[in-house]
Parts: sequence; structure tokens; C-alpha cells
Amino acid sequence: MVRQSYYEDEMMIGLITNSHTLPHAKEIVAEIVDALPNITSIIQNVNSRPTNVIMGPITNVLYGEPVIHDSLLGNRFEISAQSFYQVNPVQTEKLYQLAIDRAGLTGNETVIDAYCGIGTISLAMARHAKEVYGVEVVSTAVEDAKKNAKLNGLTNTHFETNKAEYQMAEWQKQGLKPDVIVVDPPRKGLDATLIESAAAMAPKKIVYVSCNPSTLVRDIQRFAEVGYHVTEPIQPVDQFPQTPHIESVTLLERD
Repeated sequence: MVRQSYYEDEMMIGLITNSHTLPHAKEIVAEIVDALPNITSIIQNVNSRPTNVIMGPITNVLYGEPVIHDSLLGNRFEISAQSFYQVNPVQTEKLYQLAIDRAGLTGNETVIDAYCGIGTISLAMARHAKEVYGVEVVSTAVEDAKKNAKLNGLTNTHFETNKAEYQMAEWQKQGLKPDVIVVDPPRKGLDATLIESAAAMAPKKIVYVSCNPSTLVRDIQRFAEVGYHVTEPIQPVDQFPQTPHIESVTLLERD
């Protein structure tokens, strides 16, 4: 696995193994460093499970730092090996700016960012909102989000480790009243319980960032059943040129 910063001259190389042992690790690291003298991080990730998930729970630093850095929309981010980070920064900035524009933030809003990852959308919106609450199931990503908020001097963000559908239900019970909910789910789309919890919170707007048109259509239909409808044209963003994949931003508002 290779990660390359776009705005900063940093690179991470990850070696994913199915056992804890890595024969000739010192020689491998030395060869990489010799070929790429500007390398920032070399890590070994151990994944012994027979699944389609690429990375496992254990990461060892073989050389340099455990993270690399990059910037998006004026915020600087620490990116660890297991944290999700969009692979096309140029289009990512357009995608996230579009989400901010659709949210119509004025500085007085409370925002929930479901599937917040390392806080890329959360921190971008925090500069335009009163408070931002983020939830992410990957604990290392949540730690990165907290570090990134501190790195950028943002004090109006709150991050929780949990499944998005569970945390949304918990926030609903606590009486949290968001003005905007942003969702950026994986390709499988939204859990039905998350849609129910989101609707029960009665936000003015729901901004849906999607990487899968088919599950987006399904979820739009589910939102319609609880009173939310598309109010502006769905805007596609070509995040992956020369592939059939497309991202999009959809604005839903209550009747």
C-alpha cells in the first residue's frame, strides 16, 4: 500500500502481511529508503483474517513516522495507515466544498457528520458552523480526527467511536438537535435505523455524499418515507476518472 501526500512531500509505504514475522525486514526497509530517500513512513500491518478487508488491527512502524500529512480546504491532516483518506485531493476539495455549500452554513448551525473518518468533512464544516459532532467506527480514525482538530486550532468539534447508526440513536436520546446532518457512507449506503434516527432529530437539511448511485437512490426513497426530499439537482463529482465510479452530493430537506 502506498500513500502519497498531494500538497506535502510525504509518502507512506505499507507492507501487509498475514503473520507477525517479516523476513529480511531490515534489508527491505534499507532498499526502499535507498530508492526513495524522501520516504516519510514505512509500516507493517498484520492481517491474519481470511476476509476481503485489506488491513488488520496491528500496525508496526518499521521506519520514520506512524503518519503522513496532507492539507484539504485550509486544514492540515495527520493520516495514519488505517485511516480512510480520499485518493484524489483535487476533486475531494471540490466534493467537500460542494457539501459545505449545500449545507448553507452561516456560523450558527450544529452539524452532525456521520462516517467522519479522520475529520476531513467535519473540520471543513467546523470553520463555518457553531458545533460539529462526528462519529466513526474506526477508533484510530477518531483519534486522528481529535488530533487533527487540535492541529488546526478548532475547539468546536466532538468525535465519538461507534457505529454511525448506534451513535445517531444515542444522540437522539440525549436530545441533540442538529441543523444539518452530513452522511458520507461506504458503498453499502445507510442503515435504515440511521435514517430513522436522522429524521427523528428533524434537521433542516441532510447532505448526502455518496459513492454509489444505486444505494443513494434506495436511501433517497427511504428518506422520502420520513418526510425528506431532494430539493436541488444531484451534483456528480468525477472522483475516479476513467472508471465507472462516481461520487455525488445530494441535498434533502423536510417537506
